[in-house]
Amino acid sequence: MASPDEMKTPKSTLGGASQRSLVDNTLDDVWQPGESAQPAIHSGPEFLLLSRGDITREQLDEAVAKQQEDPRLSVLEVLIRSRAIDEMQALAAVAEYFRLPFQRLVVTDVDGNVFSLLPREYLRSKGVLPIREEGDDIVVGVSDPSDIFLEDDLKRRLHSKVRLIVTPKGDILKIIDDLSADTAQHVDNIVKDFDEDIEVVAEENEDDRDLEAIAGESPVVRYVNYVISNAVKEGASDIHIEPGEKRLRVRYRMDGVLFEQTAPPVQMQAAILSRLKIMANLDIAERRVPQDGRIRAQIQRRSVDLRVSTLPVVHGEKCVIRILDNRSISVGLSNLGMQEDTLGVFQHEILQPHGVVLVTGPTGSGKSTTLYSALQIMDHARLNISTVEDPVEYELAAVNQCHVRESIGMSFSAALRSLLRQDPDVIMVGEIRDVETARIAVQASLTGHMVLSTLHTNDAPSTITRLINIGVESYLISAAVNCVLAQRLVRKICQECREPQQEMPERERHFLDMCKLPELSTYRGAGCERCRGTGYKGRLGLYEILVLDDELRDMITDSPQLTELRRFAISRGMRTLSRDGLQKAEKGLTTIEEIMRVTES
Repeated sequence: MASPDEMKTPKSTLGGASQRSLVDNTLDDVWQPGESAQPAIHSGPEFLLLSRGDITREQLDEAVAKQQEDPRLSVLEVLIRSRAIDEMQALAAVAEYFRLPFQRLVVTDVDGNVFSLLPREYLRSKGVLPIREEGDDIVVGVSDPSDIFLEDDLKRRLHSKVRLIVTPKGDILKIIDDLSADTAQHVDNIVKDFDEDIEVVAEENEDDRDLEAIAGESPVVRYVNYVISNAVKEGASDIHIEPGEKRLRVRYRMDGVLFEQTAPPVQMQAAILSRLKIMANLDIAERRVPQDGRIRAQIQRRSVDLRVSTLPVVHGEKCVIRILDNRSISVGLSNLGMQEDTLGVFQHEILQPHGVVLVTGPTGSGKSTTLYSALQIMDHARLNISTVEDPVEYELAAVNQCHVRESIGMSFSAALRSLLRQDPDVIMVGEIRDVETARIAVQASLTGHMVLSTLHTNDAPSTITRLINIGVESYLISAAVNCVLAQRLVRKICQECREPQQEMPERERHFLDMCKLPELSTYRGAGCERCRGTGYKGRLGLYEILVLDDELRDMITDSPQLTELRRFAISRGMRTLSRDGLQKAEKGLTTIEEIMRVTES
């Protein structure tokens, strides 16, 4: 049998006392039934070095003795300090012992998107480095493969299978520093002179605490704060973050048009998305499916709601942030751009005791703002006002607002049925999407309720035919609908640089000829610092209101064709979107170019 001294197992890692031993409780004697006692079998990378002749038995015995005097060191560290071997020889032996590849790394070996998947502080403390993706695996360099919990921890954090390789810790730390420095320098150039912080109001998920170290990376935090704060300052309605193969594109939507901004390196894309997901309480590790979240923040001393939507695309995840600023709903109906006669008719219709009032137009045409403004002029003290929205965009005082959650059966129709049992006076339905919701809304109006809602149609007359086409009986439409307001948003001419338009492009001239207004005087914006050289500043609405009188109701009962209905409505005095726009262009409020952009030319 082996002697007691031979039974002692020295520490065998490069990590000192804080690291787990390469071989815990190594048995030098192995006994098998029916066999005689075997000679001692030694295990560990130091014995691989001995068997290859890289060290002598005397050097190993001396290292073991010194390690026992100072347990904070491993045998391999003692051998390196005594210069019996160098670090690369030791790591090669460790890799061979654990049957892993050994590789030196330089910064060009590392995929920046993969590198950004884990927080920098975690990488430094654990001595690990995400390198690249290979199929379904992520290749990770580790300096101490003896940590038996490390691989499982990496799988959990990366939500992926991992393939380990052994890499010198010095290489890992240098690459982390190099990539972090490059990122920090580029971001510093973008966000120079910016020092504002964004206070996230929403509670953060406790389960994400271990992942939030990525939010402590100063360049990422500073850039995300800058992008959001600058967008609010510029009056943007949306922020688009779009990854490409070689570059990251960041764009703001201002006055309905996208403008590209200075962007950070594409390697920051994953880190930026991770930061936004943490702020919005989304799954930071899920990159395969779309996600939607919300950030409530204090920006520039006011409360702002941010709706975050992510979508997997070819080169990563695209993220769109909708900025909901409560100041936009405090404008009031009179300041939306309606002409006086349209405003008077619309106010009269929404204050009726019952009926359906519909606001129509494409996404981003200001329908929700119009409905919110309509609710604000109602008598909140005497009326029970309720809304069903997907999602609730703005919170209104003294209004009962509920979210649609299709995943749990809380659809528009289900919520609307429940609201009707709550003794409502006024109901706002965020959108009529199907025949069931439309029928319930119509029945609610016929039983004494005022119903406000939106629909996606091109103009006011097509709203009637749309309701008929989705399955609502024409006699119910004629009985329930009070009016339809179609709208679009156009950019306003900047009042600082406005000037008469001297020369008109042929396309615009042809448009005026078709409208039988060839001599119309128009204006344009020359471009100045206030409007960023675009000639436009702010937006206003174009409106087309169709009020159902007795003759129109009789006509709708017979399910008319759209062309016939539109022609009849115009003959009854309806001002079309184009005509409303032309009158505003003549007043110097907008341009022919904008009218043609948003209406059917």
